[in-house]
Parts: sequence; C-alpha cells; structure tokens
Amino acid sequence: MKRALILGVSGQDGTYLSRLLLEKGYEVHGTSRDVELQRFTRLEQFGIRERVQTHSTSLRDFREVLQLVANVKPDEIYNLAGQTSVGLSFSQPFEAMESIAQSMLIVLEVVRFLKLPVRVYNASSSETFGETAPGDASNEETPFIPRSPYATAKATAHWTTANYREAYGIYACSGILFNHESPLRSERFVTKKIVQAAIDIAAGRRDRVTLGDLAVSRDWGYAPEYVDAMWRMLQQERADDYVIATGESHTVEEFVAATFAEVGLDWRKHVDQDPDLFRPTDIRYSRGDASKAKHKLGWEAETKFGALIPCLVKAARESS
Repeated sequence: MKRALILGVSGQDGTYLSRLLLEKGYEVHGTSRDVELQRFTRLEQFGIRERVQTHSTSLRDFREVLQLVANVKPDEIYNLAGQTSVGLSFSQPFEAMESIAQSMLIVLEVVRFLKLPVRVYNASSSETFGETAPGDASNEETPFIPRSPYATAKATAHWTTANYREAYGIYACSGILFNHESPLRSERFVTKKIVQAAIDIAAGRRDRVTLGDLAVSRDWGYAPEYVDAMWRMLQQERADDYVIATGESHTVEEFVAATFAEVGLDWRKHVDQDPDLFRPTDIRYSRGDASKAKHKLGWEAETKFGALIPCLVKAARESS
C-alpha cells in the first residue's frame, strides 16, 4: 500500500485528490494548521473524513514539517497548501510569498535532509505566465511574467522545485494548472459567486449580483480531472513539469451568460459591474496547451466549458 501526504488536504483539490488516492488503495495523510479547529467539511461531504489521517502542521516551521515527514514516511507528497486567491494576494502579499514559496522550500529541504525516496508534487499555476496574446496558448516553454503577488510566489516555488530536482536529484515536479472549477469551490472564487447568484435569482431569493471585470478570459477545466493529472505526474519514471488545461479560453461574460441561460435567465437584467472589484493588475487572456501531458501522461481534459457550466449549476441546485 502506497502512502500519500497531502499538504492542504481540506481544500477543493485536496478533497478530490484524497478520494482519488483512496480509490487507488493509498493510505492517505493530510495536514491542516489546526486539526482540532478545522471542520474538513468537504472530506465529510464525500464520506471520507475518517479514512484520511490528519495532522496539525505549520508548513512555515521547518521542524514541524521535518517531524511530520519523518513520522509519516510518505511515498508521495502533494503540496496543495498556501494562499489560493489572486485577488487576496494584493492585500496580503507577504502571506502569499510565505505560504506558497517559503513552504515549498521547506518541504523540499526536509526531503533533502531526510534523504527519503519520496516523490514531490508542487502546485504551480497558470498565473505565472502573466499576459498571453489573444489566441496564443502557454506551454512548458513559455516564459513566466507574473502579474500579481500570488503569481510571483507561485513562480518562485516552481523554480525552487526545478532547482531541487536538478541540483539534488529529488523527484520533484510542478503541475502548471490552469483554472479548474467544481462544486467544492469556496465563495471567494468568482465562478462560485456567479453560479450561486444565478441559482438564488432564479429562486427569487435576490434580484441582482455585482461582479468585477467581465472581459478577462480564462481556460476553465474540471477539478476532479486535474487531480488525476497530479497523480499521473508522480507515476512517471522521470520527474518533469506539465501544463494542465483544456485548450479553450472564455471570458467571464461568457461564463455569466452561459450560467444564467442554464437557469432560464438573461444575465443582462441581473448583473452589475463595480470597478472597485477589478484587480490592480490582471491577465486579460489565458489559455493553456496541454499537448505534453497528453503525449507523456495520457491525460486530456474531458469536461470543457460547454459541459462544465451545466455540471456546476446542477450541483448548486441540488445543494440549495
């Protein structure tokens, strides 16, 4: 039985990855800052809370991470922890750098110190690419030009991971994941906000929703498929980095229109824009090229934009 350690197990990706690994027969361990206070609502929702062994750990404390890894002795470590909001990183840039870049450095240094034959996954991000010319798609060779504290931290963690792989021979890789959604998204994400607003308005619970920039374009995929790509990366003979994306890009306005249409509404009658919700700097267009993942991992996005919206709306309706 393989043993996996998921750092940041309570989030969207941590929950889907836990379920996937349990289905594959893994013993799954996960971390949270304080297990006693963390509710693990998502794990409970999937009925797997009792099957995941959880540990209270601060990923900013080398000694705590050292003790954790030494005790668990995992075959695989998935670092999914750290700040998850691009918007929040503008008001909390130190938090972004410490929780993303510094914590990844500590994980890698612990593995180097213990000399364990463990495979390490780092959650990189499409945000590291920055602005992409409309129509272009980013791949593993595209330069990083981060446009937020979040993206800067992710870029730092990415290159730190590559350095430890090359300099110390550690099996460590980064998944450069483009946006991936699911019913487990938290309310701070605009996709969740849009879907819940459409459901509420259709049900008569409110009449309007206020959003930020509707013109930005993103490559949106389905989270359960993306965690499968994470797992596949750690099963390869040689560690490498991979872009994970659908290859399609759609504006927030398209997302809004499709979501409201799914509940029988014209979005123009219910959506307001507020410039105060715009980010100080933002990426206008983002699209990924996952050809390498298809060729080497046998992975390809199955749920693209057209199927994603009905999936999210259906789940929101059932939980409302």
